[in-house]
Amino acid sequence: MKRYALLLYILFLAAAVRAATPRPQPLYIVNGKETSEIRSIPPEDIENVEMLPADEETIARYGQRAAHGVMLITLRYDRPASFPADSAFGSYIARQVRWDESEPTARVVLRYKITPDGETVVQQELESTDNRLKRRVLKAVAEAPRWHPAQKNGAPVESEGVLSIQLPEGRRMPRQAELVIR
Repeated sequence: MKRYALLLYILFLAAAVRAATPRPQPLYIVNGKETSEIRSIPPEDIENVEMLPADEETIARYGQRAAHGVMLITLRYDRPASFPADSAFGSYIARQVRWDESEPTARVVLRYKITPDGETVVQQELESTDNRLKRRVLKAVAEAPRWHPAQKNGAPVESEGVLSIQLPEGRRMPRQAELVIR
């Protein structure tokens, strides 16, 4: 968890510095490959981050592209897990759950893992505003097709994700009543 916080802190500082002063960015190396953009990498996919200074050794190793430093990022896997359905996992689950327009707006947020054999296992309930929706979502997750697991060095590895379902789609969650005592 500390490395995720560290990465977020580094990215926050890098964004703040770039916003304040137009400076060139460091060279980004993700899993040994040069890339120009790291914002799309989910923090939970990151295993390690190392920042190399813009010194003679770094420039000798990576060339002039490293004149502003190098950020080495190691992901937990080489290829992320992919869901075999024709849509994203959250959209698929939302379509499987029966939730009538007359029912109240409700939300369920779950942390899940994908095992090396492609099974989806719910690890933690992060939020649930309606137990009926939670039961239906859990049933849909249990009946969902197996994933193509993430790969690291050609072997399947465990990965994680967060599922957020809010139904009926397009409706806002009602604000909770607040009690103010004066």
